[in-house]
Amino acid sequence: MNVSPEAFDAIRPYRDEEVEEVMARLAEDSEFLTALLRFKFPRLTSSILAPAAKFFISRTIKKHAAKIHSVHDLQLYVEGYMARMLATTTKGLTVDGLENLDPKQSYLFISNHRDIAMDPAMVNYALHTNGMNTVRIAIGDNLLKKSWVTDLMRLNKSFIVQRSAKGVRQMMASFKLLSEYIHHSLKEENHSIWIAQREGRAKNGIDHTDPAIIKMFYMAEKKSDKSFAEVIGSLNLVPVALSYEYDPLDVQKARELATKEQEGEYAKSEFEDIQSIAQGIAGFKGRIHLAFGKPLQAEDLENADVAAKAVDAQIRKLYRLFPSNYLALEALGEEDDIAFPEFDTACSADFNEHLAACPPEYRKHWLTMYANPVKNYLGRL
Repeated sequence: MNVSPEAFDAIRPYRDEEVEEVMARLAEDSEFLTALLRFKFPRLTSSILAPAAKFFISRTIKKHAAKIHSVHDLQLYVEGYMARMLATTTKGLTVDGLENLDPKQSYLFISNHRDIAMDPAMVNYALHTNGMNTVRIAIGDNLLKKSWVTDLMRLNKSFIVQRSAKGVRQMMASFKLLSEYIHHSLKEENHSIWIAQREGRAKNGIDHTDPAIIKMFYMAEKKSDKSFAEVIGSLNLVPVALSYEYDPLDVQKARELATKEQEGEYAKSEFEDIQSIAQGIAGFKGRIHLAFGKPLQAEDLENADVAAKAVDAQIRKLYRLFPSNYLALEALGEEDDIAFPEFDTACSADFNEHLAACPPEYRKHWLTMYANPVKNYLGRL
Protein backbone atom coordinates (compact mmCIF):
# COMPACT_ATOMS: atom_id res chain seq x y z
CA MET A 1 0.00 0.00 0.00
CA ASN A 2 1.50 3.30 -1.12
CA VAL A 3 -0.80 6.19 -0.20
CA SER A 4 0.24 9.76 0.53
CA PRO A 5 -0.79 10.96 4.04
CA GLU A 6 -2.43 13.99 2.39
CA ALA A 7 -5.02 11.63 0.89
CA PHE A 8 -6.53 11.31 4.37
CA ASP A 9 -6.94 15.03 5.09
CA ALA A 10 -10.73 14.94 4.70
CA ILE A 11 -11.22 12.15 7.25
CA ARG A 12 -8.25 12.16 9.65
CA PRO A 13 -8.20 13.63 13.19
CA TYR A 14 -6.70 17.08 13.67
CA ARG A 15 -2.96 17.31 14.18
CA ASP A 16 -1.25 19.17 17.02
CA GLU A 17 -0.45 22.18 14.84
CA GLU A 18 -4.15 22.61 14.04
CA VAL A 19 -5.45 22.55 17.61
CA GLU A 20 -5.07 26.23 18.51
CA GLU A 21 -6.84 27.41 15.34
CA VAL A 22 -9.74 24.99 15.85
CA MET A 23 -10.12 25.94 19.52
CA ALA A 24 -10.23 29.62 18.55
CA ARG A 25 -12.88 28.84 15.94
CA LEU A 26 -15.03 26.97 18.46
CA ALA A 27 -14.83 29.85 20.94
CA GLU A 28 -16.48 32.11 18.32
CA ASP A 29 -18.99 29.60 16.94
CA SER A 30 -22.45 30.89 17.83
CA GLU A 31 -24.18 27.50 17.37
CA PHE A 32 -21.61 25.77 19.58
CA LEU A 33 -22.00 28.42 22.27
CA THR A 34 -25.79 28.08 22.09
CA ALA A 35 -25.49 24.29 22.42
CA LEU A 36 -23.30 24.69 25.52
CA LEU A 37 -25.71 27.22 26.96
CA ARG A 38 -28.65 24.88 26.36
CA PHE A 39 -26.77 22.03 28.03
CA LYS A 40 -25.34 23.91 31.03
CA PHE A 41 -27.98 26.62 31.63
CA PRO A 42 -31.17 25.61 29.76
CA ARG A 43 -33.32 28.26 31.48
CA LEU A 44 -31.16 31.05 30.07
CA THR A 45 -31.35 29.86 26.45
CA SER A 46 -34.39 31.97 25.53
CA SER A 47 -33.96 34.73 28.09
CA ILE A 48 -32.61 38.24 27.63
CA LEU A 49 -29.49 37.07 29.44
CA ALA A 50 -28.61 34.56 26.69
CA PRO A 51 -26.16 36.86 24.80
CA ALA A 52 -24.31 37.70 28.01
CA ALA A 53 -24.18 34.03 28.99
CA LYS A 54 -22.81 33.07 25.57
CA PHE A 55 -20.17 35.79 25.87
CA PHE A 56 -19.16 34.40 29.27
CA ILE A 57 -18.93 30.86 27.85
CA SER A 58 -16.83 32.11 24.95
CA ARG A 59 -14.40 33.84 27.33
CA THR A 60 -14.18 30.68 29.45
CA ILE A 61 -13.34 28.57 26.40
CA LYS A 62 -10.63 31.06 25.35
CA LYS A 63 -9.19 31.03 28.86
CA HIS A 64 -8.86 27.25 28.88
CA ALA A 65 -7.77 27.14 25.23
CA ALA A 66 -4.76 29.31 26.08
CA LYS A 67 -3.32 26.28 27.88
CA ILE A 68 -4.11 23.77 25.13
CA HIS A 69 -1.53 23.54 22.35
CA SER A 70 -1.77 19.89 21.30
CA VAL A 71 -4.17 16.95 21.15
CA HIS A 72 -2.45 15.51 24.21
CA ASP A 73 -3.06 18.76 26.13
CA LEU A 74 -6.73 18.58 25.22
CA GLN A 75 -7.05 14.97 26.35
CA LEU A 76 -5.35 15.78 29.65
CA TYR A 77 -7.93 18.54 30.10
CA VAL A 78 -10.77 16.14 29.25
CA GLU A 79 -9.38 13.58 31.70
CA GLY A 80 -10.54 15.69 34.63
CA TYR A 81 -14.09 15.79 33.28
CA MET A 82 -14.00 12.02 32.66
CA ALA A 83 -12.96 11.38 36.26
CA ARG A 84 -15.75 13.67 37.50
CA MET A 85 -18.30 12.00 35.20
CA LEU A 86 -17.31 8.53 36.48
CA ALA A 87 -17.60 9.74 40.07
CA THR A 88 -21.04 11.30 39.64
CA THR A 89 -22.85 9.12 37.07
CA THR A 90 -21.50 5.63 37.76
CA LYS A 91 -20.84 3.20 40.58
CA GLY A 92 -17.34 2.64 39.26
CA LEU A 93 -15.42 1.38 36.23
CA THR A 94 -13.59 -1.97 36.36
CA VAL A 95 -11.12 -3.04 33.68
CA ASP A 96 -9.76 -6.45 32.68
CA GLY A 97 -7.34 -7.64 30.02
CA LEU A 98 -4.76 -4.86 29.90
CA GLU A 99 -2.12 -7.53 30.50
CA ASN A 100 -2.92 -8.81 26.99
CA LEU A 101 -1.61 -5.57 25.47
CA ASP A 102 1.93 -4.42 24.67
CA PRO A 103 2.18 -0.63 25.33
CA LYS A 104 4.61 -0.31 22.39
CA GLN A 105 2.28 -2.06 19.94
CA SER A 106 -0.64 -0.62 17.98
CA TYR A 107 -3.97 -2.45 17.97
CA LEU A 108 -7.22 -2.42 16.07
CA PHE A 109 -9.78 -2.56 18.87
CA ILE A 110 -13.16 -3.81 17.64
CA SER A 111 -15.82 -3.21 20.25
CA ASN A 112 -19.46 -3.83 20.98
CA HIS A 113 -21.35 -0.55 20.79
CA ARG A 114 -23.92 0.80 23.25
CA ASP A 115 -23.13 4.52 23.61
CA ILE A 116 -21.95 6.94 20.90
CA ALA A 117 -19.39 8.81 23.00
CA MET A 118 -18.94 6.76 26.16
CA ASP A 119 -17.73 3.51 24.54
CA PRO A 120 -14.51 4.90 23.03
CA ALA A 121 -14.15 7.34 25.95
CA MET A 122 -14.06 4.44 28.42
CA VAL A 123 -11.44 2.65 26.31
CA ASN A 124 -9.33 5.81 26.14
CA TYR A 125 -9.66 6.50 29.86
CA ALA A 126 -8.61 2.96 30.77
CA LEU A 127 -5.61 3.06 28.44
CA HIS A 128 -4.53 6.55 29.49
CA THR A 129 -4.76 5.92 33.24
CA ASN A 130 -2.65 2.80 32.78
CA GLY A 131 0.13 4.61 30.95
CA MET A 132 -0.83 3.58 27.41
CA ASN A 133 -1.57 5.71 24.35
CA THR A 134 -5.17 6.58 23.57
CA VAL A 135 -6.87 5.46 20.37
CA ARG A 136 -8.14 7.10 17.22
CA ILE A 137 -11.92 6.72 17.02
CA ALA A 138 -14.03 5.80 13.99
CA ILE A 139 -17.17 7.96 13.85
CA GLY A 140 -19.88 8.03 11.18
CA ASP A 141 -20.47 11.26 9.28
CA ASN A 142 -24.18 10.90 10.10
CA LEU A 143 -23.25 12.35 13.50
CA LEU A 144 -21.43 15.32 12.03
CA LYS A 145 -24.30 17.54 10.91
CA LYS A 146 -22.76 20.68 12.37
CA SER A 147 -19.26 22.00 11.75
CA TRP A 148 -18.68 22.47 15.50
CA VAL A 149 -19.51 18.80 16.13
CA THR A 150 -16.99 17.81 13.46
CA ASP A 151 -14.38 20.06 15.07
CA LEU A 152 -14.95 18.61 18.53
CA MET A 153 -14.77 15.03 17.31
CA ARG A 154 -11.66 15.52 15.20
CA LEU A 155 -9.94 17.35 18.06
CA ASN A 156 -10.55 14.25 20.18
CA LYS A 157 -8.78 11.94 17.72
CA SER A 158 -11.86 10.88 15.77
CA PHE A 159 -11.66 10.05 12.07
CA ILE A 160 -14.63 10.06 9.75
CA VAL A 161 -16.45 7.07 8.30
CA GLN A 162 -18.19 8.47 5.21
CA ARG A 163 -21.50 6.60 5.45
CA SER A 164 -23.39 9.22 3.47
CA ALA A 165 -21.54 8.41 0.23
CA LYS A 166 -23.99 7.98 -2.68
CA GLY A 167 -23.81 5.20 -5.24
CA VAL A 168 -21.83 1.97 -5.23
CA ARG A 169 -18.69 3.46 -6.78
CA GLN A 170 -18.51 6.36 -4.30
CA MET A 171 -19.23 4.06 -1.36
CA MET A 172 -16.49 1.62 -2.38
CA ALA A 173 -14.02 4.49 -2.80
CA SER A 174 -14.93 5.83 0.66
CA PHE A 175 -14.52 2.43 2.31
CA LYS A 176 -11.21 1.82 0.55
CA LEU A 177 -9.90 5.19 1.77
CA LEU A 178 -11.09 4.33 5.28
CA SER A 179 -9.33 0.96 5.10
CA GLU A 180 -6.14 2.63 3.88
CA TYR A 181 -6.28 5.15 6.70
CA ILE A 182 -6.66 2.40 9.31
CA HIS A 183 -3.65 0.56 7.88
CA HIS A 184 -1.67 3.81 7.73
CA SER A 185 -2.47 4.69 11.34
CA LEU A 186 -1.62 1.24 12.67
CA LYS A 187 1.45 0.47 10.59
CA GLU A 188 3.02 3.80 9.63
CA GLU A 189 2.19 5.85 12.71
CA ASN A 190 1.91 3.02 15.28
CA HIS A 191 -1.36 4.52 16.50
CA SER A 192 -4.20 2.29 17.72
CA ILE A 193 -7.76 2.44 16.39
CA TRP A 194 -11.20 1.96 17.99
CA ILE A 195 -14.09 0.90 15.80
CA ALA A 196 -17.54 -0.55 16.54
CA GLN A 197 -18.29 -4.14 15.52
CA ARG A 198 -21.22 -2.98 13.39
CA GLU A 199 -22.76 0.22 12.07
CA GLY A 200 -24.82 1.90 14.78
CA ARG A 201 -25.43 1.01 18.40
CA ALA A 202 -26.85 -2.37 19.42
CA LYS A 203 -30.08 -0.88 20.77
CA ASN A 204 -31.59 -4.34 21.36
CA GLY A 205 -28.64 -5.52 23.46
CA ILE A 206 -27.44 -8.10 20.93
CA ASP A 207 -23.73 -7.77 20.20
CA HIS A 208 -22.96 -9.34 16.81
CA THR A 209 -20.10 -8.37 14.49
CA ASP A 210 -20.92 -7.45 10.89
CA PRO A 211 -18.50 -9.35 8.59
CA ALA A 212 -18.63 -6.34 6.24
CA ILE A 213 -16.52 -4.45 8.81
CA ILE A 214 -13.82 -7.14 8.56
CA LYS A 215 -14.01 -7.07 4.76
CA MET A 216 -13.47 -3.31 4.86
CA PHE A 217 -10.24 -3.82 6.81
CA TYR A 218 -9.00 -6.03 3.95
CA MET A 219 -9.74 -3.56 1.13
CA ALA A 220 -6.48 -1.62 1.53
CA GLU A 221 -4.42 -4.63 0.45
CA LYS A 222 -6.97 -6.62 -1.49
CA LYS A 223 -4.92 -6.32 -4.69
CA SER A 224 -1.66 -7.36 -3.02
CA ASP A 225 -0.28 -10.89 -3.10
CA LYS A 226 -1.05 -11.28 0.62
CA SER A 227 -3.74 -13.62 1.87
CA PHE A 228 -6.78 -12.47 3.83
CA ALA A 229 -5.29 -13.97 7.00
CA GLU A 230 -1.97 -12.16 6.45
CA VAL A 231 -3.62 -8.78 5.93
CA ILE A 232 -6.05 -8.98 8.86
CA GLY A 233 -3.43 -10.61 11.09
CA SER A 234 -1.09 -7.66 10.52
CA LEU A 235 -3.65 -5.32 12.10
CA ASN A 236 -3.54 -6.91 15.59
CA LEU A 237 -7.31 -7.06 15.91
CA VAL A 238 -8.42 -7.16 19.57
CA PRO A 239 -12.08 -7.63 20.62
CA VAL A 240 -13.34 -5.33 23.39
CA ALA A 241 -16.47 -5.77 25.52
CA LEU A 242 -18.22 -2.90 27.31
CA SER A 243 -20.93 -3.71 29.85
CA TYR A 244 -23.17 -1.06 31.44
CA GLU A 245 -25.40 -1.91 34.38
CA TYR A 246 -27.87 0.75 33.24
CA ASP A 247 -28.16 2.60 29.95
CA PRO A 248 -28.97 6.33 30.27
CA LEU A 249 -30.76 6.05 26.92
CA ASP A 250 -32.70 2.86 27.62
CA VAL A 251 -36.15 4.49 27.38
CA GLN A 252 -35.25 6.31 24.15
CA LYS A 253 -33.92 3.08 22.62
CA ALA A 254 -37.03 1.16 23.72
CA ARG A 255 -39.23 3.85 22.18
CA GLU A 256 -37.32 3.61 18.89
CA LEU A 257 -37.61 -0.19 18.81
CA ALA A 258 -41.33 -0.07 19.65
CA THR A 259 -41.97 2.57 16.98
CA LYS A 260 -40.16 0.51 14.33
CA GLU A 261 -42.18 -2.56 15.31
CA GLN A 262 -45.49 -0.71 15.15
CA GLU A 263 -44.89 1.66 12.22
CA GLY A 264 -42.12 -0.03 10.27
CA GLU A 265 -39.68 2.85 10.66
CA TYR A 266 -38.38 5.45 13.09
CA ALA A 267 -37.43 8.96 12.04
CA LYS A 268 -34.83 10.67 14.19
CA SER A 269 -35.12 14.34 14.96
CA GLU A 270 -32.42 16.57 13.47
CA PHE A 271 -30.21 16.73 16.55
CA GLU A 272 -31.27 13.51 18.27
CA ASP A 273 -27.79 11.96 18.05
CA ILE A 274 -26.21 15.04 19.62
CA GLN A 275 -28.78 14.93 22.41
CA SER A 276 -28.01 11.23 22.85
CA ILE A 277 -24.31 12.03 23.27
CA ALA A 278 -25.10 14.59 25.98
CA GLN A 279 -27.51 12.27 27.80
CA GLY A 280 -25.09 9.36 27.57
CA ILE A 281 -22.46 11.47 29.30
CA ALA A 282 -24.69 13.00 31.97
CA GLY A 283 -27.04 10.06 32.67
CA PHE A 284 -26.68 7.41 35.38
CA LYS A 285 -24.88 4.26 34.24
CA GLY A 286 -24.46 2.18 37.39
CA ARG A 287 -21.46 -0.13 37.24
CA ILE A 288 -19.38 -0.32 34.06
CA HIS A 289 -17.04 -3.12 33.08
CA LEU A 290 -14.51 -2.89 30.26
CA ALA A 291 -12.67 -6.01 29.09
CA PHE A 292 -9.91 -6.24 26.49
CA GLY A 293 -9.61 -9.58 24.71
CA LYS A 294 -6.65 -11.21 23.03
CA PRO A 295 -5.48 -10.54 19.46
CA LEU A 296 -7.13 -12.82 16.92
CA GLN A 297 -4.91 -15.72 15.85
CA ALA A 298 -4.31 -17.23 12.40
CA GLU A 299 -7.02 -19.87 12.88
CA ASP A 300 -9.54 -17.05 13.43
CA LEU A 301 -8.77 -15.35 10.13
CA GLU A 302 -9.76 -17.78 7.36
CA ASN A 303 -12.31 -15.30 6.03
CA ALA A 304 -14.49 -12.41 7.21
CA ASP A 305 -17.28 -14.63 8.52
CA VAL A 306 -14.87 -16.73 10.60
CA ALA A 307 -13.16 -13.60 11.93
CA ALA A 308 -16.52 -12.01 12.87
CA LYS A 309 -17.52 -15.17 14.77
CA ALA A 310 -14.17 -15.14 16.59
CA VAL A 311 -14.76 -11.54 17.66
CA ASP A 312 -18.27 -12.43 18.81
CA ALA A 313 -17.00 -15.40 20.81
CA GLN A 314 -14.54 -13.23 22.74
CA ILE A 315 -17.01 -10.40 23.36
CA ARG A 316 -19.62 -12.90 24.55
CA LYS A 317 -17.11 -14.39 27.01
CA LEU A 318 -15.81 -11.01 28.18
CA TYR A 319 -19.22 -9.38 28.68
CA ARG A 320 -20.12 -8.90 32.35
CA LEU A 321 -23.75 -9.60 33.25
CA PHE A 322 -25.30 -7.45 35.98
CA PRO A 323 -28.41 -8.06 38.11
CA SER A 324 -30.33 -5.77 35.74
CA ASN A 325 -29.81 -8.32 32.94
CA TYR A 326 -31.03 -11.31 34.92
CA LEU A 327 -33.93 -9.43 36.51
CA ALA A 328 -35.12 -8.29 33.08
CA LEU A 329 -35.10 -11.89 31.86
CA GLU A 330 -37.04 -12.91 34.95
CA ALA A 331 -39.60 -10.14 34.37
CA LEU A 332 -40.15 -11.45 30.84
CA GLY A 333 -40.77 -14.94 32.22
CA GLU A 334 -38.00 -16.45 30.11
CA GLU A 335 -35.73 -17.78 32.85
CA ASP A 336 -37.08 -21.32 33.29
CA ASP A 337 -33.91 -23.26 32.49
CA ILE A 338 -31.32 -20.63 33.49
CA ALA A 339 -29.45 -20.72 36.78
CA PHE A 340 -29.77 -17.28 38.36
CA PRO A 341 -27.31 -15.71 40.79
CA GLU A 342 -28.84 -14.53 44.05
CA PHE A 343 -29.53 -10.78 44.36
CA ASP A 344 -30.21 -8.74 47.46
CA THR A 345 -33.37 -6.69 47.81
CA ALA A 346 -31.49 -3.48 47.04
CA CYS A 347 -30.66 -4.75 43.52
CA SER A 348 -34.29 -5.65 42.87
CA ALA A 349 -35.54 -2.32 44.23
CA ASP A 350 -33.04 -0.42 42.06
CA PHE A 351 -34.10 -2.39 38.98
CA ASN A 352 -37.81 -1.84 39.65
CA GLU A 353 -37.22 1.89 40.05
CA HIS A 354 -35.55 2.06 36.63
CA LEU A 355 -38.29 -0.05 35.06
CA ALA A 356 -41.00 2.18 36.53
CA ALA A 357 -39.43 5.18 34.74
CA CYS A 358 -40.15 3.54 31.39
CA PRO A 359 -43.64 4.15 29.93
CA PRO A 360 -45.71 0.93 29.93
CA GLU A 361 -45.97 0.82 26.13
CA TYR A 362 -42.18 0.54 25.82
CA ARG A 363 -41.47 -1.84 28.70
CA LYS A 364 -41.38 -5.06 26.68
CA HIS A 365 -38.59 -3.63 24.52
CA TRP A 366 -36.88 -2.12 27.56
CA LEU A 367 -36.82 -5.50 29.31
CA THR A 368 -35.73 -7.33 26.15
CA MET A 369 -32.83 -4.90 25.73
CA TYR A 370 -31.51 -5.79 29.19
CA ALA A 371 -32.35 -9.51 28.93
CA ASN A 372 -30.71 -10.17 25.55
CA PRO A 373 -27.11 -10.06 26.86
CA VAL A 374 -27.91 -13.09 29.04
CA LYS A 375 -29.24 -14.99 26.03
CA ASN A 376 -26.28 -13.89 23.94
CA TYR A 377 -23.86 -15.01 26.66
CA LEU A 378 -25.52 -18.43 26.64
CA GLY A 379 -25.25 -18.62 22.85
CA ARG A 380 -29.01 -18.45 22.27
CA LEU A 381 -29.01 -15.46 19.92
